[in-house]
Amino acid sequence: MPLSTQSNFADPDAAYRLIVEAHRGLDDEQSATLDTALVLVLANHIGDADVLREAVALAKRGLGARQGQ
Repeated sequence: MPLSTQSNFADPDAAYRLIVEAHRGLDDEQSATLDTALVLVLANHIGDADVLREAVALAKRGLGARQGQ
């Protein structure tokens, strides 16, 4: 199964708001813990190490771009 990078949400803005709202009222540590738990839950849902590897690489490339690399 290839990594899907196009939006699969009928309402992508609502999905974004859901994630943002999940962090409301959390301190930095709680927010990081929530993000970690969410990543692990969704990685398990994907269940494909190759897709997960591709997603990690894509996310890291995005991180590098934000840091000016």
